[in-house]
Amino acid sequence: MSSVAPVQPRYERSLRPCLAWFSLARDSAIPREIPLTSRGRAVLALGLVVYVAAWVFGSRALYPVATGLVFAVVLAVGWVRLSSRPPHVSRHGVARDLVEGDDVWIWLEVDTTSAVPPPTLVAYERPGRLGERRVELTSSWGGYRSARYQLAGVPRGRYAFDAVRLTIEDPFSLARTEIVQGESQALVVYPRLVPLEQLFSEGGTHAQEGRRMLLQRPTGFELHSVRDYVGGDSLRKVHWRSTARRGQLMVKELEDAPRDEVAVLLDGDESAVAGESFEVAVRAAGSILQAHHRRGRRCALVVNSAGRETQTVATDANWRRALEILAAAEPTARAPAFALLQADGGIAARSLELVVVTSRVDVPLVDRLVQRALSHRGQQRHERRPTQRAPPGRRAQRRGPGRDARPRRGCRPPAGGAAVAAAREPSRRRRARPRGGRARAARG
Repeated sequence: MSSVAPVQPRYERSLRPCLAWFSLARDSAIPREIPLTSRGRAVLALGLVVYVAAWVFGSRALYPVATGLVFAVVLAVGWVRLSSRPPHVSRHGVARDLVEGDDVWIWLEVDTTSAVPPPTLVAYERPGRLGERRVELTSSWGGYRSARYQLAGVPRGRYAFDAVRLTIEDPFSLARTEIVQGESQALVVYPRLVPLEQLFSEGGTHAQEGRRMLLQRPTGFELHSVRDYVGGDSLRKVHWRSTARRGQLMVKELEDAPRDEVAVLLDGDESAVAGESFEVAVRAAGSILQAHHRRGRRCALVVNSAGRETQTVATDANWRRALEILAAAEPTARAPAFALLQADGGIAARSLELVVVTSRVDVPLVDRLVQRALSHRGQQRHERRPTQRAPPGRRAQRRGPGRDARPRRGCRPPAGGAAVAAAREPSRRRRARPRGGRARAARG
């Protein structure tokens, strides 16, 4: 049941503009409260007090002062309310890939939609953990207001930009209103990678304990099914067991079962991070992965974090996704790195070669890498090279008692396709040693 009486036909034409104005949809972004500041309330109260004093004491000279104070507050409120329609906000950045340490410029453009231009327009931005930025927008042609600000030396990470908070205020700060407008965006800053010509892990792969590896397949062909022989098929594909059982030629159908050649494991254990060690580990993992990708090797990135992100890198699009994972990587791991190297650990456990980038090399990780090396040694074919060995007595004297059973800290296992890169913060206790110190000591 409606409380509005029907309009007579003869008055419908004259009331149509008024009905259309009252039926307009109200924008939820327009503030409904009175945009008075503390200064505006104080000036309004002062004007009322002066008016009352002028009426009580009969002073006509105070009436213009009281009227002027009240009129200034009313004018400021009206100006701010009429210009507070939600504008169109756009944010632009640089059109190139950003790496850590770069200076980033952000441009803001605001297109006002109200008939009355706003007195002042200030934008507040909060780009993630970089802190809040205050930018005053200046007028330009066509009713646009624009401004830019700089983010100096942005570190690696993924920074989320929320909607822009706009503040409209009169010149005397008597009235102010806030409007939240714009879209949420993200700024991705990639780690600074170093092009590598030769990797330290290649020595452990191609010359493992004086042996040369003859066979190591990155892709395997598994038997899918058996079918009848067709003219033109190679005799190498003949499945002789099925042929002998059925009495006719049967050939094998193989399917490609690709395996990742190299898996780069980035350890994000929070307890092992000291200073900038995790940032160094991210750069090292990205540089090693980039070197393998440029050489056309099938590789994968595994990040030991709370989410355990994994990305196979076979194309340029996969490489771009791997860079985004490295940019957003944080040391939030809930499990140690050796847990990813178990039998059901995923890509890191199934890869032919493994590179572990960590800030701490502990005993369980070394034990798991040694087990992996021993298991891979039995699955690969090698050819021995003649090597010169020291006599048994001298070799035992050089090792010393109980020296082989104690693993060295920070060194990689000798064979089995597992390399360890320990990223640590440089110690202040270390001092630069002169190059000729040992020679001078020997001469003296």
